[in-house]
Amino acid sequence: MKTLRNAALVALLSLVVACGASNDSSPSQTGTVSLMLSDSSTEDWSLIGVKVLSIALVPQGGGAPVTVFTAPTPAPVVNLVQLDQLGEILGNVQVPPGTYTRALVTIAANPGDVQLTAASDPESGFAGTPGAPIPANHILVQGATGSPGSLTTAVSVKLEEPLVVTAKGSNALDLEFDLGHPALIVNHTTAAGTFWAVSFRGPLHHHPLRHLSQVVLRHAYGTVTAVASDDTSFTITKDYPVHPATNPETAIASKQSLSFLADAVNGTIFYDVDAKTHAVIKDFSSVAATLDGKYVRVAARYQDDGTLVAVRVWASASFQKVWLSPEGHVLHVNTTSNVLTVENEDAAPVPLTVDANTQFFFRTPAKALADTTPIGTGTAFLANLKRGFKVHVAVVDPLANPLVAQTVDIEIAKFDGAISAPSTSGFTYTRSFVTPADDYTVTLPYISSATPNGTDASGAAIQGFKWWNLTFPTLAESGASAIPDFVSATGGAASFGGTARPMRVWGESYALWNDPASPNGWAADFTVLVPQPAPLGVVTTPWAASANGGSFGLQVAGGTNTVTVDLSSVVGSATLVYQVDRTNDVVTVSPEDLTTADGLAAVAAHLVASAPVKVFGVPQADGSIKAYIVFYFTGSTPMI
Repeated sequence: MKTLRNAALVALLSLVVACGASNDSSPSQTGTVSLMLSDSSTEDWSLIGVKVLSIALVPQGGGAPVTVFTAPTPAPVVNLVQLDQLGEILGNVQVPPGTYTRALVTIAANPGDVQLTAASDPESGFAGTPGAPIPANHILVQGATGSPGSLTTAVSVKLEEPLVVTAKGSNALDLEFDLGHPALIVNHTTAAGTFWAVSFRGPLHHHPLRHLSQVVLRHAYGTVTAVASDDTSFTITKDYPVHPATNPETAIASKQSLSFLADAVNGTIFYDVDAKTHAVIKDFSSVAATLDGKYVRVAARYQDDGTLVAVRVWASASFQKVWLSPEGHVLHVNTTSNVLTVENEDAAPVPLTVDANTQFFFRTPAKALADTTPIGTGTAFLANLKRGFKVHVAVVDPLANPLVAQTVDIEIAKFDGAISAPSTSGFTYTRSFVTPADDYTVTLPYISSATPNGTDASGAAIQGFKWWNLTFPTLAESGASAIPDFVSATGGAASFGGTARPMRVWGESYALWNDPASPNGWAADFTVLVPQPAPLGVVTTPWAASANGGSFGLQVAGGTNTVTVDLSSVVGSATLVYQVDRTNDVVTVSPEDLTTADGLAAVAAHLVASAPVKVFGVPQADGSIKAYIVFYFTGSTPMI
């Protein structure tokens, strides 16, 4: 059994909720809430497609849910893989004042509504066929209800903090699809084939978002409907592409509108894709006469008041031209041929030639000037990119062959791998891929202790490096103890003996460019310790309860040693335990709550000698594994 192994952090589902029309409320009676959609990266998938049908907010104390998003018809497929730590703007709606404590997210669950396509170059041992879609009848959406053709799964998400909306005020709601959560996609391989169970309950959760200006937004697509009379802004109706892609690509028009301001101080870079020209403008007066009705792609940033500023705009009379802008994770970097290969959501590697005029940008929305200023130009800068970076590339001519990169937006600079040599100044990543040419070993310094780095759970400002364990982002370590504790937490390994590979501490870091700690280079902004999967194994020493949880002994395939696995029952940091049952080709994934007596009893009854288990955890200094997620299997046993 294998799941999303190298997925990074979170998938942010947000909706930009601004003053509009809702029920009988007037704009003066409503508040602004920001809501977007995003997620983390994965090496194994090029497409994890979902159709979010609606989002509603539940008032504190009860009352009718307030719908804040309804998908257009047909409902577009949102590819979570493309939203690696990015926000997808869904639209503008109006929210009545009040306090909201839950969000209800409805997701389409008919066969084919949730789509999975394997990456073209997945990690070794991945159960899917590289570059191929998973058959719809092998994708089992958990919790689906309704009649055939109208199946949905509804997820009720408890908000970690109440969402307070005031008249004319602004706030933000962050709902996250956690692609690093092993229960999101569970595959169960038998002689009859591989079945993939997809569950959004648990992997979809709330994460407080306090500063809109720090959110990196995915490029937005739309049709211009108006330019403001003072030329300071333009408005679009949001467009979605058809999926699977058509040729030429066509747009699904929504009823959601967005407005973008020009950057009156630093300037907005405006690209006329048809004329192949570009200019820096501080208002839209020079293009207003021709902009109405055009298709646009917009790289934007939020202001803390919820308004959107256009950093760069691409405009064309053809949706195909603005859409043909390769977006995805970097698959290969060839500094000899100066070719950057980006994998798109159809698992197609797109080679892009980098020439002397190619400009590289690093998205830094909190710093307006930096967001519009290239960090490098030409072929020499290409060496600073690594496989796994999330980029969006604009090309000189979208119909040319080969494609030549005009600009490369580095949206996320991600490094990951096995951690070694942690010290008070930095640490080393060693990363190996199926394609050896992509391997790297890199030493990252920590960002400067004076660099602003968001806020902690109490809202206090953070400076310098921070880190946390994947499933507990609200328990981030920061301040003076962060680096020493990180060094202590990353020095262990678990040895299974025999032919089984040892489990090492694995991390993922998101880096900043040109921090004072690393001029003209990358420095680790934050690091997440990602639970790694041990091979499928069996219980050798049965469950033994303790004051704060319990433990059992694990022996894995090919191993000779028994390794202790520790589970926590502490509220807020309890190990996530799932029963996976396969009966008659139906896979059911059911959570067990270790914070309850019933959950502990279920675990004690099933974690007995010879029971098959799958453990995801972080090795400790004493050789044990601190488990974050444990699966135990009933029904048909999975094949190793």
